[in-house]
Amino acid sequence: MNAGLGGEAAARHIVRTSVLRASFSCMDGQTRLANKFHTAPIKIAKVFPLGKQLGVIVMDVSPGLLDGDRYELDWKAEAGGHVMITNQSYTKVHPSQPLSGSSLLQRFELGERAVIEHMPEPIMLYKDAALHNDTCVRLQAGSVWMQADVLCPGRTLRGERFAYRSCRNDLTVHYGDELIYAQRQRIEPALQTLAAPGSWEDMTHTASFYVFSDRVDVALLERLQALLDSHQAPAEHAVLAGASLTYRHGVAVMAASTAAWPLQQLMRLLWEETREALLGCGPLRLLAF
Repeated sequence: MNAGLGGEAAARHIVRTSVLRASFSCMDGQTRLANKFHTAPIKIAKVFPLGKQLGVIVMDVSPGLLDGDRYELDWKAEAGGHVMITNQSYTKVHPSQPLSGSSLLQRFELGERAVIEHMPEPIMLYKDAALHNDTCVRLQAGSVWMQADVLCPGRTLRGERFAYRSCRNDLTVHYGDELIYAQRQRIEPALQTLAAPGSWEDMTHTASFYVFSDRVDVALLERLQALLDSHQAPAEHAVLAGASLTYRHGVAVMAASTAAWPLQQLMRLLWEETREALLGCGPLRLLAF
């Protein structure tokens, strides 16, 4: 601890790190949990077969990410492994002091022909929350990584709307030793005019769907864009969305609406379409979206 900091300032800089590490192997075509390690309050609550792939549910036994909390989750799928990862409920980010915040770091390492589908519940940013959400992905030949995220502006039914302090979203993807994608997003509602024309306007909730693999091609982009073009959003919640190819081996879809659930529905449709196109797999029915 820095002796020059007063008691209150020092308390703001206390970081509590919780870790979860898990690796998955494939034997005789069946994916299994090879090993795991965790520290409270996060842990793997359950693993279960989904055909030859493996489902994983993550539990957070705390109220959510509190000021100074840092979660580090490391996922490794060995060659041929196929894992679907989700969590039990929304990731809730609680208020933090002005010089502090919460962070979530996730690393995904995939062997050849491995598949990781990361489909978490939405992130909820409470009033005065500050979050750094960092995701790092490493791919090999034939591997597939996909993820859907939904971001909520606060507890809107309690009058919270863009009352959080900041949200940083970083994503980096490597194919072998090559960096093929890097994204940096920083949202600071008090400093940005999010409702301006050409910005978010009247939209409050955002979502992203990513898929990276050397199997990705223009045909997949066209399938996903066709899905977006034909999608019927609920009358009370318009949905705006678009898809594009990334620099190499990827498709990114961005969407916005005025509630979380229409975006969750759209993310599920995109996920199912991608599973069918790249993996020849049907939909999974264990998730809420």
